[in-house]
Amino acid sequence: METYLNFSHITWLDDKGHIKPPIFLYALLAYLARGWCIFIASLTQMGDRSELVRIFYPEKSDFLLALGAGLGAVLIYLVVIAERRRSPQWLRPIFVHLKWGLWLLLMIDGVLLGQRLIHGQFLFHWSLALDALILFWSGIYLIKSKRLSYYLRDWPKEEPKELQP
Repeated sequence: METYLNFSHITWLDDKGHIKPPIFLYALLAYLARGWCIFIASLTQMGDRSELVRIFYPEKSDFLLALGAGLGAVLIYLVVIAERRRSPQWLRPIFVHLKWGLWLLLMIDGVLLGQRLIHGQFLFHWSLALDALILFWSGIYLIKSKRLSYYLRDWPKEEPKELQP
């Protein structure tokens, strides 16, 4: 009787055997780049384009700082896309240290949250509490996630060459 190994339960590998980016990594990058997401969503409005931005960022300076901080998340997203294509190879050393970039972005976002608290005169607001909770859970994710650690080590220095028959 022949036995076969069944790896169908390992859903985090793609067809080539590479580890897929964790879904929470995409969610974290979208959260960190939320200023850009709101800006893009505001472009779809026909009337007053700044109204949507004012809902999330009443202070214009907070929005501009969110765009600046979110630029790092957009750059990290581009590095993740480059990893999926496995090119260009010069991005590999940056990809390996992506976790440090995520930590830096979380700290910057924490500072911006503090600034928004100051602008709100330290009054409780659900959006600020939710931001603090997401920052907390994102930090725990960066510390504890084995899949993210495996993913960040998955881009080899050189791709194996195809065997010629």
